[in-house]
Amino acid sequence: MNDHEVHEECMRLLRDGMPVPAPAAFDEGREFLPLGLDMDGDVAVVTFLHQWDGSAPAFIEGWTFHRRDGEWRELGGAGGSAPDEPLARRSSGEMGRHLVKYGSGRTVRNSNRLLPWGAKWVNEARLRASAEVTRIRVGKRLLDVPEHGHVPVVWGARRGPVVEALAADGSVLDAMDLDRPAVPARTLS
Repeated sequence: MNDHEVHEECMRLLRDGMPVPAPAAFDEGREFLPLGLDMDGDVAVVTFLHQWDGSAPAFIEGWTFHRRDGEWRELGGAGGSAPDEPLARRSSGEMGRHLVKYGSGRTVRNSNRLLPWGAKWVNEARLRASAEVTRIRVGKRLLDVPEHGHVPVVWGARRGPVVEALAADGSVLDAMDLDRPAVPARTLS
C-alpha cells in the first residue's frame, strides 16, 4: 500500500461515509481496512488497520483532515501497534472498562500563518469500546460503534471532549475525559 492509495480511500470515505456494516475482514490483495470515520464541523479523522504479509504485527493509524474552501485537505497522521486479534470485540471484563483510549494524534490546521503563535489544532483519539457499548456520545454527536469496537473521535476545540459509552437502552456505562490521562473505570449511577 502506498500513500496515494490511502489518500484516495480517505477521500472516498469522507465523501461517501463508512460502509454499513463496517468491513470485518481484509479484501483480497489489500493491506488496509477502514476502521472508522468521525467528522465534527470542518475537521475529520479516518482510521485504518494495516496488515502486512503476516510477519509484522498489525498497525492502526488515524489521518486528520480539515475542510477549507469546500475541499477536504489532509493534515497528517499518527499510528501505533494494534492489539492481538484487532477485529475481535472484547467484553468490559477483558478490557478492564467499557472504553479504552489506545492512541491519539494532533496536527496543526493553519500551518500557513505568518507568525508562530496562534496555531489551531485538530486532535484525534482512537478508542476501543467493549462489547456492551452500542454508541459513543461526544458532546451532542452520537457515534455508532462498529462490530469490531474501534471508534475514532476528532475535535478542533482547545479542550478535549468528554466521551460517554452508551448501552443499547441509552444508559451511560462509562465516561472518559479525552483531555486527561485514562483512569480506572468508575461505576456510574
